[in-house]
Amino acid sequence: MLKKLISAINLRSGKRNIIMSKMPVRRNPTRHTIEEADIGEDSFPHVPIPSRRKRGSGSENVSRSLEGDYGNVALLLFLYVLQGIPLGVAGSIPMLLQSRGVSYKDQAIFSFVFWPFSIKLLWAPLVDSLYLSSFGRRKSWLIPIQYLIGVFMIFLSYQVNSLIGSEKSGDGVSVYFLTFIFFMLNFLAATQDIAVDGWALTMLSRRNVGWASTCNSVGQTAGYFLGNILFLALESADFCNKYLRSEPRETGLITLAGFMFFWGMVFFVTTTLVMIMKHEADDPDADSEQGILDTYKQLVKVIQLKPIISYAIILLTVKIGFAAADSLTGLKLIEAGMKKETLALFAVPMIPIQIILPLIISKYTAGPTPMDVYLRAMPFRLLMGLVYAFMVWISHGVQSSPGVFPTSFYAFILIVYALHQVTLYSMFVSGMAFHAKISDPSIGGTYMTLLNTLSNLGGNWPSTLALWLVDGLTLKSCIGAVGSCEKSAPLEEQCTQHGGACETSVDGYYIESILLIAIGFLWYIWRYKKVKELDRLDISAWKCS
Repeated sequence: MLKKLISAINLRSGKRNIIMSKMPVRRNPTRHTIEEADIGEDSFPHVPIPSRRKRGSGSENVSRSLEGDYGNVALLLFLYVLQGIPLGVAGSIPMLLQSRGVSYKDQAIFSFVFWPFSIKLLWAPLVDSLYLSSFGRRKSWLIPIQYLIGVFMIFLSYQVNSLIGSEKSGDGVSVYFLTFIFFMLNFLAATQDIAVDGWALTMLSRRNVGWASTCNSVGQTAGYFLGNILFLALESADFCNKYLRSEPRETGLITLAGFMFFWGMVFFVTTTLVMIMKHEADDPDADSEQGILDTYKQLVKVIQLKPIISYAIILLTVKIGFAAADSLTGLKLIEAGMKKETLALFAVPMIPIQIILPLIISKYTAGPTPMDVYLRAMPFRLLMGLVYAFMVWISHGVQSSPGVFPTSFYAFILIVYALHQVTLYSMFVSGMAFHAKISDPSIGGTYMTLLNTLSNLGGNWPSTLALWLVDGLTLKSCIGAVGSCEKSAPLEEQCTQHGGACETSVDGYYIESILLIAIGFLWYIWRYKKVKELDRLDISAWKCS
């Protein structure tokens, strides 16, 4: 989350931060062509700033005129903004849950809502191949999907207050139902993303098709910002009373229910206008007719390559060492007393850094061995996990009063997070450079999407597991009364009823941090030579034929 505002959008992000690729004119079987890769499951809120990698001459594309495509660019931009709204709202829910005192196991359950964008490769061929030609290839999916998103958001607006409970009371939170609803919402948003990505290639003229990735990055980032940072700030009574009101009130300017209802209605109105007013043009060059089975057969061929098997193991396990720092740190700061809206606003000064870093790092990953940067950055990113743990530890002692932190501590957080971003983006950009290097150009979209899917899954499952385990590793004792607080809500209640209080004696976050960082360094020793070997492997070894 200071991912998800990463992960897109890891982005994401859980979204999730994403990387886009402009595809060649001739389409490959997987027509979902604007590739996305989550940069990690960071529990700090952040705006997902994409790092675009275009094929061909970027300067030539920028210089070309947008004449005749201004309306199309505006429409694409707006569709991607709409896509970012539910992602941003979903990214804000863990912070709202944390302020309501839910368990970390509940947070682990909710973390599954960020998975759909990581696994959309599984159904992308269906979206590309099944449609009503009379209605339009992309509109056949876009229109009903956006109506469904509107339905889900309006439904949530009437139910969310009962689902999410009240501040400092996790008893009223319906985590499973909340997870199901937001999982389906993100599933629909991921499907909408597939349809819009494909439509972008036929909606824009051939000379301007490179602007599709720009619309994606800017639009999704803006939508996530609206649904996450802006929402958390305006929903907070403290923030609104301090900065926006002359007379204090008990609630913020907006509520989650009202926010969801408003955007649900926006989805309904704008989708109707698109359905009526926007015609979808056919483009035989961009819309090939390769079947669903052929696409999945190509995926199987790629997966069977020995280098891909070795690299898949790396992608699925490399982020284990980062899981505690990335998924728990932001939530632990909220638990320590930091306001969720304050934490969310840390994302704003990070935006320039997140824009500049990929530009700088890409200079060092443009050579024949981009993974050298990846390997150099990994130990420093692991060590940043210890710095994160230290930051959480001192957060309990620096408060002048509960929830009030000195300016110097906020400055410390920003410096630490900025340093963490350097290590994170060094690995992210070099990994994407390696993916671009090894992808078989004959099936570039399928290949690249597969690698990004594996990378995203490699970040999702360790973060979910880290959230799930931290409660079990935490030890609490009953202070001021006879009783026990060990891993049982009834026992904790019994302690408080007898006048005591359950206090944490050993925080599982620190245990988990040290354990996972140690595993990370062991992984580094185990896989270092294999990564070097794959990085220097001849390109022919990565080809399907």
